[in-house]
Amino acid sequence: MAGTRGPGVTRADQAREAAVETALGTLDLDAKARLLGGRDMWSLHALPEIGLKSLVMSDGPIGVRGTRWTADDPSIALPSPTALAATWDPELARGAGALLAQEARRKGVHVLLAPTVNLHRSPLGGRHFEAYSEDPYLTGVIGTGYVQGVQSGGVGTTVKHFVANDAETDRFTVDNLISRRALRELYLAPFEAIVTNAHPWGIMTAYNQVNGSTMTEHRYLVNEVLRGEWGFDGCNVSDWMAARSTTGAIDGGLDVAMPGPRTVYGDALAEAVRAGRVKESTVDDAVRNVLLLAARVGALEGAEPVVTDLPAEIDGEALAREIARRAFVLVRNENGALPLARTASVALIGAAARDARVLGGGSATVFPARVVSPLDGLTAALGSDAVTYAVGADPSDELAPADKGFELHAICRDADGNVLGEGSLPTGQVQWIGDDLPDGVTHETMASIEVVGTFTPRESGEHSFGTRGLGAFKLSVAGEVVFDGAQLTDSETDPFEAFFGSPVERAKVNLSAGETVEVSLHHHLDKGYAPPLPGVVFSFVHLGPRRDPDELIAEAAEAARGADAAVVVVATTERVESEGFDRQDLRLPGRQDDLVRAVAAANPRTVVVVNSGSPVELLWRDEVAAVLLGWFPGQEGGAALADVLTGAQEPGGRLPTTWGTYADAPVTRVTPIDGELPYSEGVFIGYRAWDRDLEEHAAATPSYAFGHGLGYTDWTYESLTVEGTTATVRVRNSGRRAGREVVQVYLAPAAHDSDRPVRRLAGFAGVEAAPGESVEVRVDIPRRAFEIWDEAADSWAYQGGSYEVQAGRSIADRRLSELIVV
Repeated sequence: MAGTRGPGVTRADQAREAAVETALGTLDLDAKARLLGGRDMWSLHALPEIGLKSLVMSDGPIGVRGTRWTADDPSIALPSPTALAATWDPELARGAGALLAQEARRKGVHVLLAPTVNLHRSPLGGRHFEAYSEDPYLTGVIGTGYVQGVQSGGVGTTVKHFVANDAETDRFTVDNLISRRALRELYLAPFEAIVTNAHPWGIMTAYNQVNGSTMTEHRYLVNEVLRGEWGFDGCNVSDWMAARSTTGAIDGGLDVAMPGPRTVYGDALAEAVRAGRVKESTVDDAVRNVLLLAARVGALEGAEPVVTDLPAEIDGEALAREIARRAFVLVRNENGALPLARTASVALIGAAARDARVLGGGSATVFPARVVSPLDGLTAALGSDAVTYAVGADPSDELAPADKGFELHAICRDADGNVLGEGSLPTGQVQWIGDDLPDGVTHETMASIEVVGTFTPRESGEHSFGTRGLGAFKLSVAGEVVFDGAQLTDSETDPFEAFFGSPVERAKVNLSAGETVEVSLHHHLDKGYAPPLPGVVFSFVHLGPRRDPDELIAEAAEAARGADAAVVVVATTERVESEGFDRQDLRLPGRQDDLVRAVAAANPRTVVVVNSGSPVELLWRDEVAAVLLGWFPGQEGGAALADVLTGAQEPGGRLPTTWGTYADAPVTRVTPIDGELPYSEGVFIGYRAWDRDLEEHAAATPSYAFGHGLGYTDWTYESLTVEGTTATVRVRNSGRRAGREVVQVYLAPAAHDSDRPVRRLAGFAGVEAAPGESVEVRVDIPRRAFEIWDEAADSWAYQGGSYEVQAGRSIADRRLSELIVV
């Protein structure tokens, strides 16, 4: 029976299981089959006859969007998962999860589609901002805290994407060829840790194949490993549109095929049972898992939910700010450039300093009620007289959805031009997925949508207007039609072109700052285009005047020359880091590298803040005074940045992933050949590969090593003792201010073995101390750190012998070691 396999079964568990069996016994085949297919984009069918509510799901992982993909329904936007991992703090991850459960309950959501625990196999992975780390142990620990936090609030999680969805290129079809050892030691490891330690109520199976079988039909990995070996007793949900075969999916352990209403389950599944291709008992097992999930979250009458006493209310804005400042990683700080003096005059430079990018693109997108930019935050902290601003260089010359200065709404009409309904539209982006339509509007009756409103420019000059999406468009600015044409699809178009496709410039119009003009975009839907998901997706896009880049850089350098310090904010864009595609290189877009060099030449106290979700090349890093990595810092990122720059708070982050150049990166192949992508590097990704090359080949060193991060105080590692497999480390704050240190423990086999990593992260702990204070921390080294996967025996094998236990500040800054024999 579902639910009895987990540890520590209680009377409440048994009561829920009994309620599940009672409900299951009253359902006929058609009802059971219907329950396993999505009702719509985000929910399952309700079955009132058994007291089952409709289970509602929502995208995460940094916020809870809910069932409406619109800024009209705002959400708290936390920092990116890479930022959360950079805190190296599972309790903070637990707090993030508890907040998101609070948000989910507010929005009527039962299940959060998060966390993403795929690995940073290659720095080119376009969606790495949504995952945690290159290291499976760190990923598992942070992911465990996150899941525990969400589920402590009575909301389910679906840990994703099971397994090896580590890149975006051809993600729907790619066959990732992975050795059993690498699969176990790396890619399955965080899932195993989270299942074992957090007992998630759901998991999401990925689009890709692994070793010849698509993950929604992978009997071995789902039924034998996940459910059998690990004892997972939750619900297995497909990634959206990942389920392709009725019999393959149900026999492969897939419980729910999303989204609906068109799925491989429902009528097709009932027919397969009646035809003898599927056993009804297999369907019953899947229904049990769905009903148990419903019982756990309180959606099944007669079953007590797992959580009846909810956690205390959490201040979302405060927590977002805390996570951001704890996540900032100070990787360089020469001559005490940071913190800034409170009396300093600061030249703040960069387009991303004014219009901050706080989250990554794709399904992780949410819409916060407010965003604090670096300009907002630093001005509030130092005063407007102390901060001057210059654009310097814009990371993108691509049009983006109409936002600043626009006031818009949408009018929906039928084929005869009659108004069906109207909806507010805070930006120029229309994303009406499933039934998320204005009142009175249906997909069947809607033939066109008109985005109408006004635009008040911030700058005078030539403004660009355009479209993104498929169908016919008529664009008007200041009463004149400036474009009337169509964007059509063809056989080569990606199924998500309307979601992730490039914007197209349609016209340029000269406008004056502060003078309001009327704008409209009339969009006729292309009824011949069948979108991959039921919905309407298009955008009215805009780009402000483009000035000569050399002039902008010169102005920024001049502003820096006249200030006590310069802070340059550089960033990636949604066309660099997003769901749907991988990166081609690790360069900063546009002229940002030139900008940094020009500003650094003008002011020796130049601080660079890097606003990216994953590694970028920092070719000028030795030319500037300080480098602070900010990730995608969430809605309070600017306030948190001011806290750190001014020294009100210490930058608390440590690198969860190695930063280096593209030329030196160990793994750069993310594009399949003939549908296959061999993971030929085996277990050597991330620091495991950098470490191996340094030991064996004297290869180039990374820009910044895994675990690296500076604070505003100094630490002395005084002693390390190991008893059994418990390391006790004593450290002293030898600086002048209180601080927090992340004590990292690595395990290195004493005997050289080219088939094993030189060392691996075995544990860590955060400590806080006042100036001069010594503190002691205990780190238990798990048994798994001494094991490898024996492919011949197809099992874990304990590797006895001599090991060095090494403690330090990063994998490259190991301060103490002790030899042990196990």
